[in-house]
Amino acid sequence: MNALLETTALTRHFPLRLPGGLFGRPGLLRAVDGVSFALPAGKTLGLVGESGCGKSTTARLVLGLMAPTSGAVRFEGEPVPARRGPAWRALRRRMQMVYQDPMSALDRRLPVVTQVAEPLLVFGQGSAPERLERARDLMASVGLTPHLFERYPHELSGGQRQRVVLARALILQPSLLVCDEPISALDVSIQAQVINLLLDVQARFGVAFLFISHDLKVVRQVSDEVAVMYLGRIVEQGGPDDLFHRPAHPYTQALVSAIPSPWRRDGMRRIVLEGDPPSPTDVPDGCAFHPRCAQAMAVCRERRPELAQIGGGRRAACHLLTPVAADTTEATPC
Repeated sequence: MNALLETTALTRHFPLRLPGGLFGRPGLLRAVDGVSFALPAGKTLGLVGESGCGKSTTARLVLGLMAPTSGAVRFEGEPVPARRGPAWRALRRRMQMVYQDPMSALDRRLPVVTQVAEPLLVFGQGSAPERLERARDLMASVGLTPHLFERYPHELSGGQRQRVVLARALILQPSLLVCDEPISALDVSIQAQVINLLLDVQARFGVAFLFISHDLKVVRQVSDEVAVMYLGRIVEQGGPDDLFHRPAHPYTQALVSAIPSPWRRDGMRRIVLEGDPPSPTDVPDGCAFHPRCAQAMAVCRERRPELAQIGGGRRAACHLLTPVAADTTEATPC
């Protein structure tokens, strides 16, 4: 199956000044450091990891909101063009974003129906009455009732505002939605409604999702495939059921062990990682996870593992796992 979205060895490094000397010393922040994945049309790739691992920077690179230091992003088989050019503007019609905080994503001075219709105005589609009619129809389809259309963002609940943001993202009929923590700012009672809405939108419109979240249970529910990031790199990727039942990488095992569950089996202990993640300005030699890994070996300190097939349709970057050509590797349960 051809990929709708594909990244190849994607990196984004930020030069900066580090403490030291009279004026500091030059340094490099490795926000994204060689990320490769493929997302088919109509599917969902979940992107998980600790804060600061590079998830949101990856999302901005995918959308062309910042230029990569190296590597490539291809959308519908074509390279994502430079930001702000005519080709980039045309492409952004088919790539939209759902933001973490719907209140910050909306203009508090305009009625929400005007904001939903605004992308049509930006791209010169339809007359003013036609744009408003399309906006009202789409807002109704995502569960907003007509008496809310002319209200301002502060007059809506968090869940209603997120529905407005989703309607605005969908009005140009995109092929891809990048959802950056779309439920983290919502009450728990509202999160399930928004997740069900996203699944319904995908079923009706066939849109693909790059879904970024800290909530592993939600990622498992919505994703066709999950990628686990650590310090700017993907360390494990695979189907959600297999990855969550049988995590292979030690970091993934620790993440999965932290998921609260009243049905946790005996022997599935909580893995507590010691220390904080290393700074992206001072990435350790070898495997970046080795300072926190209880299973680290000498080779982990000397040579960085590459992401490779480990069987079961999964990839992982770990010296503890043997790369295979066929699906034969047994992953270590957490």
